[in-house]
Amino acid sequence: MKLQFAIDETSLAVDIHHCTVAGWTGRDALAIQHHIDELAALGVTPPSSVPLYYRVSSGILSQAPEIEVVGGSSSGEVEPLVLANGGHLYLGLASDHTDRDLESHSVALSKQVCLKPVADRLWHFDEVADHLESIEMRSWIQEAGSADWVLYQEGSLSAIRPLTDLIAGAGLEQAAGQDTAAAMLCGTLGAKGGVRPAQTFRMELRDPVKGRTISHEYRIFELPVVA
Repeated sequence: MKLQFAIDETSLAVDIHHCTVAGWTGRDALAIQHHIDELAALGVTPPSSVPLYYRVSSGILSQAPEIEVVGGSSSGEVEPLVLANGGHLYLGLASDHTDRDLESHSVALSKQVCLKPVADRLWHFDEVADHLESIEMRSWIQEAGSADWVLYQEGSLSAIRPLTDLIAGAGLEQAAGQDTAAAMLCGTLGAKGGVRPAQTFRMELRDPVKGRTISHEYRIFELPVVA
């Protein structure tokens, strides 16, 4: 999958051949259990271990302003995105959009069936490495029939396992080839009011130290379920 990103005043085109979704990455055991419980309420089987690294198709990443899903049971999750390319690491923003009905049958399969929206901007990882835990993530949703934005997720990267640990655990840098990149979505935050679908999803990654933000918004179009 070829994607193009803005980095400072330059651009970077990458050919992503390896993509991983890291799951159950909360650092706080109570927060992990909260997320497990909210998904268990939807019928999702608890993980065999934490964290888990789900391989997905590299073509699943999308910078489009809209995605199409089957039925009305999917929802987004704001997540940091780490990209390894040409011997360098970058930090970005993505949504682990997931089919919740399928998730109750197989988390691995549910990760594969929905496109993963990705913002079109990256930061050099070494520019944020010394203050990663202060970087903030937020998401908002517009629920069906409403034009109001509702705060859906909010927190900082301190709630997630250290990204360097996840990078090592997934073997991300080793997965990147000489001319190809590897990407990983690194885990999310609990949903305020519970996991639920929306018609539009907005997300941001904010660096309060350097005073900059990466953001992305996308609409969700439901395709009919045909039996």
